[in-house]
Amino acid sequence: MTIIFSNKGFTLLEVLIALLILVLLAGALYGTYFSVTRASSAARERTGQLRDLRVTLDLLRRELSAAWYHSANTRLHFVVEDRDVFGKPASTLEFTAFTVPRQGSVPCSDVMTVRYRPLEREENSLILSRQTRDLYLDSKTEPYPLTGKIEGFLVECHDGNAWLKSWDTALNGRLPKAVRVTITVRDDNGPMSFNALVLPRVSGL
Repeated sequence: MTIIFSNKGFTLLEVLIALLILVLLAGALYGTYFSVTRASSAARERTGQLRDLRVTLDLLRRELSAAWYHSANTRLHFVVEDRDVFGKPASTLEFTAFTVPRQGSVPCSDVMTVRYRPLEREENSLILSRQTRDLYLDSKTEPYPLTGKIEGFLVECHDGNAWLKSWDTALNGRLPKAVRVTITVRDDNGPMSFNALVLPRVSGL
């Protein structure tokens, strides 16, 4: 039996075609990998943003429900200022509310002043901040961010007949019947609004 060995190898054209196919496959896999990575990162960012919004709206509901005003006490107030920043609604909300006294060695009362205000950031963006101050001991915190970038923060007060974008107990003499807070954010599909409707439990006198 005769065994014949062939010395014929690949031609240069065949090698080039194989390399071209390999480059195309590698490019497709590379693009797919980074597309999946970007989509996963965007999904995590949206999830974190929605979680921050949910926590912020829950906090607003609790604190607005505990809002307190009495005309005989000039320290107590509820003020909403209608503002506009970069063409976006940027209400300022400040009010006094009952709170659970903190545990610890630092003295504190059970009434605090809470201030929510959008802060300007680079690229015409806003974030929502919160600041508190003990009403009677005058100890206050620095403003700290509650959310990432937002498109708007709108606070509206119902006087029993209509929704108003401004309120001041020094002029109105009482708390609003209801408070509606709207936070707007933007995702790939455009702006999205999230609302909280709160009925203050303590009527102003």
